[in-house]
Amino acid sequence: MLQVAGDDYAPLKGVVIEAERTYTIQPNDLLEVDVYTNRGERIIDPDFELARELGGTNVQQQQRRQLQYLVQPNGEVVLPMVGNVLLAGYSLKQADSVLATAFSSFYKSPFVFTRYVNKRIIVLGSTGGQVIPLTNQNMNLLEVIALAGGISRDGKAHNIRLIRGDLDNPHVQIIDLTTIEGMRQASLQVQSGDIVYIEPIRRLLPETIRDIGPVLGLISNVIGLTLVIISLSNNN
Repeated sequence: MLQVAGDDYAPLKGVVIEAERTYTIQPNDLLEVDVYTNRGERIIDPDFELARELGGTNVQQQQRRQLQYLVQPNGEVVLPMVGNVLLAGYSLKQADSVLATAFSSFYKSPFVFTRYVNKRIIVLGSTGGQVIPLTNQNMNLLEVIALAGGISRDGKAHNIRLIRGDLDNPHVQIIDLTTIEGMRQASLQVQSGDIVYIEPIRRLLPETIRDIGPVLGLISNVIGLTLVIISLSNNN
């Protein structure tokens, strides 16, 4: 999945984005929704007229951020023009498609990009890629790992990295959960935007078989086809 060499954490960026795009929307999530025309022009409340009509106390502050929409307990989001749209249970990728269909009644070939803006932690590595919402301000690293499914037999409990800050120059703390001191460190409070990387155990034989499997299948098919041709030629 993700290989981190030395202090180079640049590969994390793409994996973090992918993990967020596959996050499943839940009630009480806060979303940002951008709608564009087929030419890429932003069209949902472009001049923040809705914000003015709703009596926003600070329109300039509204203009500095995207409009945010709360997922109601019934799983629906109330959006300008299209009204109530059920989004709970969809990934952000799927929500883009659902909303594009909804806005297509008003705009030709709309493009929608949905973001998840709740406070959250990204867990990567042996657990795959997961987004863990921060349900309170006092969650610690152990709680986050537990919510991500714990450390499987494919993960290295002695090499867990807590990555904080800009990925171009992050602060990285390595935690060893096989020691008492490591367990103490794991009780530290996490912050929104943190990334937890649980290094997976490399299993060379299964990985090699997986990588060369398609090639072996192709060779097998070619050999089989060759044998059939030879057999037909001999029969003739």
